[in-house]
Amino acid sequence: MKITASPLSGANVQGSGAIALYVFSGEPLPAGILSPGDVPAAAALLDDSSFRAKKGKIAKALLPGSAFSPLYLVGLGERKVFGEDSLRSSTAELVRRAKGDGVFRIFAHLPVSPDRNASCAVAEGAELGSYSFEKYKTRKDEDRLPEPGEFVLYGGDGEGLSLGKMLACAQNMARDLANEPGNRSNPLTLAEYALAEAADFGLEAEVWDEKKILEERMEGLYSVGMGSSTPPRLVRLSWKPDGIPLRKVVFVGKGITFDSGGLNLKPGDFIRSMKSDKSGACNVFALLRAAAKMKLPVEVHGIVALAENMPGGKAFRPDDILRMRNGKTVEIDNTDAEGRLVLADALSYASELGPDVIIDMATLTGACAVALGTSIAGLFTPDDTLAASLLEAGKARGERLWRLPDDDERIAESMKSPVADLVNSGSRYGGAIFAARFLREFVGEGISWAHLDIAGVDFNKDEYSVYGKGATGFAVRTCLQFLLSVR
Repeated sequence: MKITASPLSGANVQGSGAIALYVFSGEPLPAGILSPGDVPAAAALLDDSSFRAKKGKIAKALLPGSAFSPLYLVGLGERKVFGEDSLRSSTAELVRRAKGDGVFRIFAHLPVSPDRNASCAVAEGAELGSYSFEKYKTRKDEDRLPEPGEFVLYGGDGEGLSLGKMLACAQNMARDLANEPGNRSNPLTLAEYALAEAADFGLEAEVWDEKKILEERMEGLYSVGMGSSTPPRLVRLSWKPDGIPLRKVVFVGKGITFDSGGLNLKPGDFIRSMKSDKSGACNVFALLRAAAKMKLPVEVHGIVALAENMPGGKAFRPDDILRMRNGKTVEIDNTDAEGRLVLADALSYASELGPDVIIDMATLTGACAVALGTSIAGLFTPDDTLAASLLEAGKARGERLWRLPDDDERIAESMKSPVADLVNSGSRYGGAIFAARFLREFVGEGISWAHLDIAGVDFNKDEYSVYGKGATGFAVRTCLQFLLSVR
Protein backbone atom coordinates (compact mmCIF):
# COMPACT_ATOMS: atom_id res chain seq x y z
CA MET A 1 0.00 0.00 0.00
CA LYS A 2 1.17 3.52 -0.81
CA ILE A 3 1.12 5.58 2.40
CA THR A 4 1.81 9.31 2.16
CA ALA A 5 1.29 12.61 3.96
CA SER A 6 -0.59 15.56 2.51
CA PRO A 7 -0.98 19.16 3.70
CA LEU A 8 -4.28 20.06 5.29
CA SER A 9 -5.06 22.62 2.61
CA GLY A 10 -7.25 21.30 -0.16
CA ALA A 11 -8.48 18.43 1.95
CA ASN A 12 -11.77 17.91 0.13
CA VAL A 13 -12.02 14.48 -1.45
CA GLN A 14 -14.16 15.52 -4.41
CA GLY A 15 -15.08 12.01 -5.43
CA SER A 16 -11.51 10.70 -5.73
CA GLY A 17 -11.76 8.31 -2.79
CA ALA A 18 -13.13 7.84 0.70
CA ILE A 19 -12.52 10.24 3.54
CA ALA A 20 -11.98 8.99 7.08
CA LEU A 21 -12.34 11.27 10.08
CA TYR A 22 -11.05 9.98 13.40
CA VAL A 23 -13.27 11.38 16.15
CA PHE A 24 -13.34 11.46 19.95
CA SER A 25 -16.46 10.85 22.01
CA GLY A 26 -18.25 14.07 22.96
CA GLU A 27 -16.31 16.21 20.49
CA PRO A 28 -17.56 17.85 17.27
CA LEU A 29 -16.43 17.16 13.74
CA PRO A 30 -13.21 18.88 12.68
CA ALA A 31 -13.80 22.14 10.87
CA GLY A 32 -12.68 22.82 7.33
CA ILE A 33 -12.33 19.23 6.12
CA LEU A 34 -15.78 18.53 4.70
CA SER A 35 -17.60 20.75 2.24
CA PRO A 36 -20.55 22.66 3.77
CA GLY A 37 -23.03 20.45 1.94
CA ASP A 38 -21.60 17.32 3.55
CA VAL A 39 -21.51 18.50 7.15
CA PRO A 40 -25.18 17.71 8.03
CA ALA A 41 -24.87 14.06 6.93
CA ALA A 42 -21.61 13.66 8.83
CA ALA A 43 -23.01 15.32 11.96
CA ALA A 44 -26.03 12.99 11.92
CA LEU A 45 -23.71 10.02 11.64
CA LEU A 46 -21.63 11.26 14.58
CA ASP A 47 -24.75 11.64 16.76
CA ASP A 48 -26.15 8.20 15.95
CA SER A 49 -26.65 6.36 19.25
CA SER A 50 -24.98 3.22 17.94
CA PHE A 51 -21.79 5.15 17.16
CA ARG A 52 -21.04 8.36 19.06
CA ALA A 53 -17.33 7.86 18.48
CA LYS A 54 -17.09 4.85 20.77
CA LYS A 55 -13.71 3.16 20.71
CA GLY A 56 -13.54 0.52 17.99
CA LYS A 57 -16.71 1.69 16.22
CA ILE A 58 -16.76 2.75 12.57
CA ALA A 59 -19.73 4.38 10.86
CA LYS A 60 -20.20 5.00 7.14
CA ALA A 61 -22.28 7.38 5.04
CA LEU A 62 -22.27 8.66 1.45
CA LEU A 63 -21.62 12.37 1.03
CA PRO A 64 -23.92 13.93 -1.59
CA GLY A 65 -21.89 17.15 -1.68
CA SER A 66 -18.76 15.26 -2.75
CA ALA A 67 -20.15 13.19 -5.60
CA PHE A 68 -21.34 10.58 -3.09
CA SER A 69 -17.87 9.81 -1.84
CA PRO A 70 -17.86 7.47 1.16
CA LEU A 71 -17.26 8.96 4.60
CA TYR A 72 -16.00 6.84 7.48
CA LEU A 73 -16.10 8.10 11.03
CA VAL A 74 -13.60 6.19 13.13
CA GLY A 75 -14.32 6.19 16.85
CA LEU A 76 -11.40 6.64 19.24
CA GLY A 77 -13.37 6.81 22.49
CA GLU A 78 -12.56 9.46 25.07
CA ARG A 79 -9.57 11.72 24.43
CA LYS A 80 -8.23 11.30 27.99
CA VAL A 81 -7.64 7.57 27.49
CA PHE A 82 -6.45 7.80 23.90
CA GLY A 83 -3.24 6.00 22.97
CA GLU A 84 -1.29 5.08 19.87
CA ASP A 85 -2.34 1.45 20.11
CA SER A 86 -6.01 2.36 19.70
CA LEU A 87 -5.03 4.48 16.70
CA ARG A 88 -3.10 1.54 15.23
CA SER A 89 -5.92 -0.97 15.71
CA SER A 90 -8.71 1.38 14.58
CA THR A 91 -6.78 2.16 11.39
CA ALA A 92 -6.40 -1.54 10.68
CA GLU A 93 -10.15 -2.02 11.11
CA LEU A 94 -10.83 1.00 8.89
CA VAL A 95 -8.74 -0.48 6.08
CA ARG A 96 -10.43 -3.87 6.44
CA ARG A 97 -13.82 -2.14 6.25
CA ALA A 98 -12.76 -0.16 3.19
CA LYS A 99 -11.49 -3.33 1.56
CA GLY A 100 -14.88 -4.94 2.00
CA ASP A 101 -16.50 -1.88 0.42
CA GLY A 102 -14.20 -1.90 -2.61
CA VAL A 103 -12.51 1.41 -1.74
CA PHE A 104 -9.12 1.99 -3.34
CA ARG A 105 -8.02 5.35 -1.84
CA ILE A 106 -8.49 6.66 1.70
CA PHE A 107 -7.90 10.24 2.85
CA ALA A 108 -7.65 10.42 6.63
CA HIS A 109 -7.67 13.19 9.22
CA LEU A 110 -6.68 12.90 12.87
CA PRO A 111 -8.12 14.98 15.76
CA VAL A 112 -4.59 15.21 17.19
CA SER A 113 -1.34 16.51 15.77
CA PRO A 114 -0.06 13.59 13.67
CA ASP A 115 3.50 13.66 15.00
CA ARG A 116 6.09 10.99 14.27
CA ASN A 117 4.68 8.44 16.73
CA ALA A 118 1.04 8.91 15.75
CA SER A 119 1.92 8.81 12.05
CA CYS A 120 3.94 5.64 12.61
CA ALA A 121 0.98 3.99 14.35
CA VAL A 122 -1.39 4.96 11.51
CA ALA A 123 0.96 3.54 8.88
CA GLU A 124 1.39 0.30 10.84
CA GLY A 125 -2.36 -0.08 11.15
CA ALA A 126 -2.99 0.68 7.48
CA GLU A 127 -0.37 -1.76 6.18
CA LEU A 128 -1.19 -4.54 8.65
CA GLY A 129 -4.93 -4.11 8.17
CA SER A 130 -4.63 -4.44 4.40
CA TYR A 131 -2.90 -7.82 4.70
CA SER A 132 -4.51 -11.05 3.56
CA PHE A 133 -3.09 -14.37 2.42
CA GLU A 134 -4.99 -15.33 -0.73
CA LYS A 135 -2.15 -16.74 -2.79
CA TYR A 136 -3.90 -20.03 -3.46
CA LYS A 137 -7.46 -18.73 -3.98
CA THR A 138 -8.91 -18.62 -7.50
CA ARG A 139 -11.40 -15.90 -8.39
CA LYS A 140 -12.97 -14.58 -11.54
CA ASP A 141 -11.91 -11.05 -12.41
CA GLU A 142 -15.51 -9.86 -12.30
CA ASP A 143 -15.81 -11.03 -8.69
CA ARG A 144 -12.82 -9.01 -7.51
CA LEU A 145 -13.39 -5.72 -5.72
CA PRO A 146 -10.76 -2.98 -5.72
CA GLU A 147 -8.53 -3.16 -2.65
CA PRO A 148 -7.12 -0.24 -0.67
CA GLY A 149 -3.94 0.75 -2.48
CA GLU A 150 -3.35 4.26 -1.17
CA PHE A 151 -3.67 5.86 2.26
CA VAL A 152 -3.17 9.62 2.62
CA LEU A 153 -2.82 11.20 6.07
CA TYR A 154 -3.50 14.94 6.17
CA GLY A 155 -0.74 16.74 8.05
CA GLY A 156 1.08 13.45 8.63
CA ASP A 157 4.76 13.16 9.50
CA GLY A 158 6.59 11.64 6.54
CA GLU A 159 9.33 9.96 8.58
CA GLY A 160 6.80 8.42 10.95
CA LEU A 161 4.72 7.09 8.08
CA SER A 162 7.80 5.62 6.41
CA LEU A 163 8.93 3.91 9.61
CA GLY A 164 5.48 2.50 10.32
CA LYS A 165 5.19 1.09 6.81
CA MET A 166 8.64 -0.50 7.07
CA LEU A 167 7.84 -2.12 10.42
CA ALA A 168 4.51 -3.44 9.17
CA CYS A 169 5.92 -4.73 5.88
CA ALA A 170 8.48 -6.75 7.84
CA GLN A 171 5.70 -8.29 9.90
CA ASN A 172 3.64 -9.02 6.81
CA MET A 173 6.62 -10.78 5.24
CA ALA A 174 6.79 -13.08 8.27
CA ARG A 175 3.06 -13.70 7.95
CA ASP A 176 3.43 -14.68 4.30
CA LEU A 177 6.11 -17.24 5.16
CA ALA A 178 4.25 -18.66 8.15
CA ASN A 179 0.97 -18.99 6.25
CA GLU A 180 2.53 -21.29 3.66
CA PRO A 181 1.26 -24.87 4.09
CA GLY A 182 3.52 -27.81 4.80
CA ASN A 183 3.28 -29.21 1.29
CA ARG A 184 4.65 -25.92 -0.08
CA SER A 185 7.08 -24.94 2.67
CA ASN A 186 9.70 -27.21 4.18
CA PRO A 187 13.32 -27.01 5.41
CA LEU A 188 14.68 -27.19 1.87
CA THR A 189 12.45 -24.50 0.37
CA LEU A 190 13.00 -22.14 3.30
CA ALA A 191 16.75 -22.60 3.10
CA GLU A 192 16.61 -21.77 -0.60
CA TYR A 193 14.48 -18.74 0.21
CA ALA A 194 17.07 -17.57 2.75
CA LEU A 195 19.86 -17.77 0.19
CA ALA A 196 17.82 -15.80 -2.34
CA GLU A 197 17.00 -13.11 0.26
CA ALA A 198 20.64 -12.87 1.23
CA ALA A 199 21.65 -12.27 -2.38
CA ASP A 200 18.97 -9.61 -2.84
CA PHE A 201 19.66 -7.66 0.35
CA GLY A 202 23.39 -7.99 0.88
CA LEU A 203 23.30 -10.46 3.75
CA GLU A 204 25.90 -13.07 4.51
CA ALA A 205 24.35 -16.54 4.37
CA GLU A 206 25.28 -20.10 5.22
CA VAL A 207 23.19 -23.27 5.05
CA TRP A 208 24.13 -26.59 6.65
CA ASP A 209 22.63 -29.80 5.29
CA GLU A 210 21.88 -32.85 7.42
CA LYS A 211 25.40 -34.25 7.04
CA LYS A 212 26.98 -30.98 8.14
CA ILE A 213 24.47 -30.66 11.00
CA LEU A 214 25.56 -34.03 12.36
CA GLU A 215 29.23 -33.22 11.84
CA GLU A 216 28.67 -30.02 13.83
CA ARG A 217 27.38 -32.05 16.81
CA MET A 218 23.76 -30.97 16.53
CA GLU A 219 22.02 -34.23 17.38
CA GLY A 220 18.93 -32.34 18.55
CA LEU A 221 18.20 -30.71 15.21
CA TYR A 222 19.35 -33.77 13.28
CA SER A 223 17.18 -36.22 15.22
CA VAL A 224 14.02 -34.11 15.11
CA GLY A 225 14.31 -33.75 11.33
CA MET A 226 15.21 -37.28 10.34
CA GLY A 227 11.72 -38.74 10.72
CA SER A 228 10.70 -36.79 7.62
CA SER A 229 11.52 -37.50 3.99
CA THR A 230 12.60 -33.83 3.88
CA PRO A 231 15.85 -33.49 5.86
CA PRO A 232 16.65 -30.66 8.31
CA ARG A 233 18.62 -27.51 7.61
CA LEU A 234 20.48 -24.95 9.71
CA VAL A 235 20.50 -21.40 8.30
CA ARG A 236 22.66 -18.49 9.40
CA LEU A 237 22.03 -15.00 8.02
CA SER A 238 24.13 -11.98 8.99
CA TRP A 239 23.78 -8.22 8.59
CA LYS A 240 26.96 -6.23 9.22
CA PRO A 241 26.76 -2.45 8.93
CA ASP A 242 29.49 -0.18 7.68
CA GLY A 243 31.75 1.02 10.45
CA ILE A 244 31.86 -0.26 14.01
CA PRO A 245 28.48 -1.76 15.03
CA LEU A 246 26.85 -0.53 18.22
CA ARG A 247 26.23 -4.08 19.43
CA LYS A 248 26.01 -7.65 18.17
CA VAL A 249 22.54 -9.22 18.47
CA VAL A 250 21.62 -12.77 17.48
CA PHE A 251 18.04 -13.85 16.85
CA VAL A 252 17.31 -17.58 17.01
CA GLY A 253 14.14 -19.00 15.47
CA LYS A 254 12.35 -22.31 15.80
CA GLY A 255 11.51 -23.52 12.30
CA ILE A 256 9.41 -26.67 12.56
CA THR A 257 7.75 -26.48 9.16
CA PHE A 258 5.12 -28.96 10.27
CA ASP A 259 4.79 -30.53 13.68
CA SER A 260 2.93 -33.83 13.79
CA GLY A 261 4.34 -34.51 17.25
CA GLY A 262 6.56 -37.28 15.88
CA LEU A 263 6.00 -40.71 17.47
CA ASN A 264 4.10 -38.96 20.27
CA LEU A 265 1.56 -38.04 17.61
CA LYS A 266 -0.68 -35.06 18.25
CA PRO A 267 -4.45 -35.69 18.44
CA GLY A 268 -6.57 -34.37 15.57
CA ASP A 269 -7.71 -31.15 17.23
CA PHE A 270 -4.13 -30.11 17.97
CA ILE A 271 -2.43 -31.08 14.72
CA ARG A 272 -4.45 -28.54 12.73
CA SER A 273 -2.55 -25.31 11.97
CA MET A 274 0.81 -26.87 12.85
CA LYS A 275 2.21 -25.26 9.70
CA SER A 276 2.56 -22.25 12.03
CA ASP A 277 5.18 -24.01 14.18
CA LYS A 278 7.78 -22.32 11.96
CA SER A 279 6.63 -18.82 13.01
CA GLY A 280 9.76 -18.08 15.04
CA ALA A 281 11.97 -18.85 12.05
CA CYS A 282 9.79 -16.74 9.74
CA ASN A 283 10.13 -13.84 12.17
CA VAL A 284 13.92 -14.15 12.11
CA PHE A 285 14.00 -14.11 8.30
CA ALA A 286 11.87 -10.95 8.35
CA LEU A 287 14.10 -9.30 10.96
CA LEU A 288 17.30 -9.87 8.97
CA ARG A 289 15.75 -8.52 5.80
CA ALA A 290 14.47 -5.45 7.65
CA ALA A 291 17.84 -4.85 9.33
CA ALA A 292 19.44 -4.73 5.88
CA LYS A 293 16.73 -2.54 4.33
CA MET A 294 16.86 -0.11 7.25
CA LYS A 295 20.67 -0.23 7.35
CA LEU A 296 20.64 -0.55 11.12
CA PRO A 297 23.93 0.31 12.88
CA VAL A 298 23.78 -3.01 14.76
CA GLU A 299 25.40 -6.29 13.74
CA VAL A 300 22.49 -8.72 13.49
CA HIS A 301 22.66 -12.47 13.00
CA GLY A 302 19.81 -14.90 12.50
CA ILE A 303 20.16 -18.59 13.36
CA VAL A 304 17.24 -20.66 12.10
CA ALA A 305 16.80 -24.36 12.88
CA LEU A 306 14.56 -25.94 10.22
CA ALA A 307 13.02 -29.41 10.52
CA GLU A 308 9.78 -31.29 9.94
CA ASN A 309 8.74 -33.39 12.94
CA MET A 310 7.21 -36.55 11.46
CA PRO A 311 6.69 -40.17 12.65
CA GLY A 312 8.74 -41.86 9.91
CA GLY A 313 10.94 -44.93 10.07
CA LYS A 314 13.97 -42.82 11.04
CA ALA A 315 12.11 -40.80 13.65
CA PHE A 316 13.68 -40.31 17.06
CA ARG A 317 12.03 -42.14 19.96
CA PRO A 318 11.09 -41.67 23.61
CA ASP A 319 14.02 -42.94 25.74
CA ASP A 320 16.58 -41.90 23.11
CA ILE A 321 19.57 -39.97 24.48
CA LEU A 322 20.91 -37.15 22.34
CA ARG A 323 24.16 -35.24 22.70
CA MET A 324 23.72 -31.55 21.94
CA ARG A 325 26.23 -29.14 20.42
CA ASN A 326 27.48 -27.87 23.79
CA GLY A 327 28.11 -31.45 24.96
CA LYS A 328 25.12 -31.86 27.27
CA THR A 329 23.02 -35.00 26.89
CA VAL A 330 19.23 -35.09 26.81
CA GLU A 331 16.91 -38.03 27.43
CA ILE A 332 13.78 -37.91 25.29
CA ASP A 333 10.58 -38.11 27.30
CA ASN A 334 8.26 -36.79 24.60
CA THR A 335 8.97 -36.36 20.89
CA ASP A 336 6.38 -33.58 20.76
CA ALA A 337 8.72 -31.45 22.89
CA GLU A 338 10.93 -31.09 19.85
CA GLY A 339 11.21 -27.32 19.57
CA ARG A 340 13.47 -27.00 22.58
CA LEU A 341 15.80 -29.61 21.06
CA VAL A 342 16.38 -27.73 17.82
CA LEU A 343 16.64 -24.45 19.72
CA ALA A 344 19.18 -25.94 22.14
CA ASP A 345 21.59 -26.64 19.30
CA ALA A 346 20.88 -23.26 17.68
CA LEU A 347 21.40 -21.40 20.97
CA SER A 348 24.71 -23.19 21.53
CA TYR A 349 25.85 -22.13 18.06
CA ALA A 350 24.57 -18.57 18.59
CA SER A 351 26.57 -18.35 21.83
CA GLU A 352 29.77 -19.18 19.94
CA LEU A 353 29.35 -16.03 17.84
CA GLY A 354 30.17 -13.94 20.91
CA PRO A 355 27.05 -11.75 20.88
CA ASP A 356 26.01 -9.08 23.35
CA VAL A 357 22.40 -10.31 23.22
CA ILE A 358 20.58 -13.46 22.09
CA ILE A 359 16.82 -13.40 21.62
CA ASP A 360 15.06 -16.60 20.63
CA MET A 361 11.44 -16.81 19.60
CA ALA A 362 9.37 -19.93 19.25
CA THR A 363 5.89 -21.36 19.31
CA LEU A 364 7.20 -23.47 22.15
CA THR A 365 4.54 -24.48 24.67
CA GLY A 366 0.80 -24.82 24.89
CA ALA A 367 1.28 -24.08 28.58
CA CYS A 368 2.20 -20.48 27.74
CA ALA A 369 -0.97 -20.08 25.69
CA VAL A 370 -3.01 -21.50 28.59
CA ALA A 371 -1.36 -19.07 31.00
CA LEU A 372 -1.50 -15.89 28.90
CA GLY A 373 -4.19 -16.45 26.30
CA THR A 374 -4.06 -15.53 22.63
CA SER A 375 -2.95 -11.89 22.72
CA ILE A 376 0.07 -11.89 25.08
CA ALA A 377 3.44 -13.58 24.55
CA GLY A 378 5.62 -14.93 27.33
CA LEU A 379 8.97 -13.29 28.04
CA PHE A 380 11.64 -15.19 29.93
CA THR A 381 15.05 -13.75 30.80
CA PRO A 382 17.33 -13.58 33.85
CA ASP A 383 18.43 -10.09 32.71
CA ASP A 384 16.31 -7.30 34.21
CA THR A 385 17.70 -4.67 31.85
CA LEU A 386 16.96 -6.74 28.76
CA ALA A 387 13.49 -7.53 30.10
CA ALA A 388 12.74 -3.83 30.57
CA SER A 389 13.97 -3.02 27.05
CA LEU A 390 11.82 -5.70 25.43
CA LEU A 391 8.75 -4.82 27.48
CA GLU A 392 9.14 -1.17 26.49
CA ALA A 393 9.64 -2.11 22.83
CA GLY A 394 6.52 -4.27 22.89
CA LYS A 395 4.49 -1.49 24.50
CA ALA A 396 5.66 1.01 21.86
CA ARG A 397 4.52 -1.30 19.06
CA GLY A 398 1.32 -2.55 20.69
CA GLU A 399 2.53 -6.15 21.13
CA ARG A 400 2.01 -7.29 24.70
CA LEU A 401 4.68 -9.30 26.47
CA TRP A 402 4.46 -10.63 30.03
CA ARG A 403 7.55 -11.56 31.94
CA LEU A 404 7.44 -15.02 33.51
CA PRO A 405 10.08 -16.65 35.75
CA ASP A 406 12.76 -18.91 34.33
CA ASP A 407 14.61 -19.63 37.58
CA ASP A 408 12.29 -21.93 39.54
CA GLU A 409 14.61 -24.34 41.36
CA ARG A 410 12.03 -27.10 41.77
CA ILE A 411 11.38 -27.08 38.04
CA ALA A 412 15.14 -27.01 37.38
CA GLU A 413 15.46 -30.07 39.62
CA SER A 414 12.75 -31.86 37.63
CA MET A 415 14.83 -31.49 34.44
CA LYS A 416 17.42 -33.94 35.74
CA SER A 417 17.47 -37.40 34.17
CA PRO A 418 18.76 -40.59 35.82
CA VAL A 419 20.51 -41.57 32.58
CA ALA A 420 21.48 -38.21 31.00
CA ASP A 421 22.17 -34.62 31.97
CA LEU A 422 18.63 -33.45 31.19
CA VAL A 423 15.21 -34.72 30.18
CA ASN A 424 13.31 -32.80 27.50
CA SER A 425 9.86 -32.80 29.08
CA GLY A 426 8.33 -32.96 32.53
CA SER A 427 5.13 -32.35 34.41
CA ARG A 428 2.21 -30.56 32.76
CA TYR A 429 2.45 -27.95 35.52
CA GLY A 430 4.78 -25.05 34.78
CA GLY A 431 5.43 -26.34 31.28
CA ALA A 432 6.41 -22.96 29.82
CA ILE A 433 8.86 -22.33 32.67
CA PHE A 434 10.34 -25.84 32.25
CA ALA A 435 10.94 -25.18 28.55
CA ALA A 436 12.54 -21.78 29.16
CA ARG A 437 14.72 -23.19 31.94
CA PHE A 438 15.76 -26.00 29.59
CA LEU A 439 16.82 -23.50 26.91
CA ARG A 440 18.84 -21.55 29.45
CA GLU A 441 21.13 -24.58 29.77
CA PHE A 442 22.37 -23.95 26.22
CA VAL A 443 23.14 -20.23 26.41
CA GLY A 444 26.79 -19.33 26.89
CA GLU A 445 27.83 -17.93 30.23
CA GLY A 446 27.75 -14.14 30.51
CA ILE A 447 25.52 -13.61 27.45
CA SER A 448 22.34 -11.57 27.90
CA TRP A 449 19.51 -13.80 26.67
CA ALA A 450 15.73 -13.65 26.33
CA HIS A 451 13.22 -16.25 25.21
CA LEU A 452 9.90 -15.22 23.64
CA ASP A 453 7.26 -17.95 23.76
CA ILE A 454 4.84 -16.91 21.02
CA ALA A 455 2.59 -19.96 21.22
CA GLY A 456 -0.97 -18.69 21.40
CA VAL A 457 -0.25 -15.40 19.63
CA ASP A 458 1.25 -16.73 16.40
CA PHE A 459 -1.96 -17.75 14.62
CA ASN A 460 -5.49 -16.33 14.74
CA LYS A 461 -8.82 -17.90 13.99
CA ASP A 462 -10.52 -14.49 14.04
CA GLU A 463 -9.60 -10.89 13.28
CA TYR A 464 -8.61 -8.64 16.15
CA SER A 465 -6.66 -5.39 16.43
CA VAL A 466 -4.10 -5.24 13.59
CA TYR A 467 -4.23 -8.99 13.00
CA GLY A 468 -6.36 -10.79 10.46
CA LYS A 469 -7.00 -14.51 10.31
CA GLY A 470 -3.97 -16.77 10.05
CA ALA A 471 -0.35 -16.06 10.90
CA THR A 472 0.36 -12.88 12.86
CA GLY A 473 4.11 -12.35 12.68
CA PHE A 474 3.86 -11.39 16.35
CA ALA A 475 7.09 -9.96 17.83
CA VAL A 476 8.66 -8.79 14.55
CA ARG A 477 7.86 -5.12 15.23
CA THR A 478 8.81 -5.49 18.89
CA CYS A 479 12.23 -6.87 17.99
CA LEU A 480 12.80 -4.19 15.36
CA GLN A 481 11.87 -1.55 17.92
CA PHE A 482 14.39 -3.12 20.27
CA LEU A 483 17.08 -2.88 17.59
CA LEU A 484 16.15 0.75 16.91
CA SER A 485 16.60 1.52 20.61
CA VAL A 486 20.11 0.03 20.84
CA ARG A 487 22.67 2.67 21.73
